[in-house]
Amino acid sequence: MDSLDTIQGFDISFSDYSKRIINIKIEDEIIDKLIFPFKKFDITALEYKPFTRFTLAKSLDDSTGGKLGKFINSILRDRDTGCFIIGPKNKSKKIDNNFLIKLSTAVTHLLGNPNFDSMAGKYYARFHVKHEDNSDSYLRKAYTNMDLHTDGTYVKEKTDWLLMLKMEEENVQGGETAMLHLDDWEHLDSLTNDKVGKQNFIWGSPKSKNVDYKVEHPVFSEDENGKPQISYIDQFPEPKNMEQGLFLQKLSDSLEGSQKKIVMPLPVGFSVVANNYFWLHGRKPFVENKKLSRELLRIRGSFFTN
Repeated sequence: MDSLDTIQGFDISFSDYSKRIINIKIEDEIIDKLIFPFKKFDITALEYKPFTRFTLAKSLDDSTGGKLGKFINSILRDRDTGCFIIGPKNKSKKIDNNFLIKLSTAVTHLLGNPNFDSMAGKYYARFHVKHEDNSDSYLRKAYTNMDLHTDGTYVKEKTDWLLMLKMEEENVQGGETAMLHLDDWEHLDSLTNDKVGKQNFIWGSPKSKNVDYKVEHPVFSEDENGKPQISYIDQFPEPKNMEQGLFLQKLSDSLEGSQKKIVMPLPVGFSVVANNYFWLHGRKPFVENKKLSRELLRIRGSFFTN
């Protein structure tokens, strides 16, 4: 993507951290325009009546004359980009969490259908990261590095894309977002050409995910153009033998050691939205603070097929 679209009410630019990432900042005029149609539905209605989510998406798209949906789809489906960060341009404008949930819902429903999130029992999941944690996943462990990974490795549903929204944070230092585009990774050729990466691996999940089955799939596959895709997270594969175990260790070391990894802050009120087949994401550890608190929202799903 050599040039960017112009959409009235939006400030659109390439990220300072990577030309593969597009910044989309929403002007006050658009946020003000959305307040009335967004108020029509409370959060419970969105959870219980899926068609209401599409009404929100239509309101968002209509505010741009139908341009935003086409633009964000073109970004995510383009191998050269595949990621955008979206949020309010005016960081001092007071926007409540319900509005942010509705905005995230609208954005994702311009892309496709969200997966049911078994962990939360909804089409989205909200979770906190705090000083103390007794969970069984790296997701909530503040002082542990969350290694680069993709989502949906342990479920049967397709996971084409994901959205991660930072809703709130207090007393936070560190915890930056880490990302790596597969085509920038120095070890792409050597690891994708290793036959072990094409073998089926067993993928399970901890109890908190509420998924009572396991799936099998390789780490690496190819898209319709023969380009490599990855489906991987360090916590969930169950290697069948020494060969698979050592391959996963080599993969983990080479991803975490990559000099092409992007480490960047994500402001409160902003969402990162990425193609899940060629973008890996993670999080740096936080500096210890007993008052640390961060709340995130996650939606992941598949592209519309028609």
